[in-house]
Amino acid sequence: MKEIEEDKSITRFGVSIPHDLIRAFDKYIREREYSNRSEAIRDLIREKLIEQEWEKEFEGQKVVGVITYVFDHHKRELVDSIIDIQHNFPDHVIVSQHVHLDHHNCLEVVIVHGEPNALRHLTYKLKALKGVKHCRLTMTTTGTSLS
Repeated sequence: MKEIEEDKSITRFGVSIPHDLIRAFDKYIREREYSNRSEAIRDLIREKLIEQEWEKEFEGQKVVGVITYVFDHHKRELVDSIIDIQHNFPDHVIVSQHVHLDHHNCLEVVIVHGEPNALRHLTYKLKALKGVKHCRLTMTTTGTSLS
């Protein structure tokens, strides 16, 4: 990533974003009354870093989770890649549910269990596929350590 140094406390960098995504982001910024994109991006980055810290609490434990993702099912190679990834995690994928949202988009919900790092790795592989429009992992306890 190319960084442009402005001063010791701030780093400027460029981001390439599709037009429809930046329009939606600008709407998000207006609705939340941010003064500029930089403030909104900083908050989103902080939110993700805090979420990552919270997830570390689960390290060393077995957890259950749900991976949800939306994708264009007309991309045949994408569907094949999704299936291959799921089959590469047989000890973690419990079940998946496929829903047709419209003519182009599908939603899949995958129930998973295992070590948090393995579930994150599975999620990252799905999220990295070109044509996956949104992908999120939500983890929770199995309940065995709760009274």
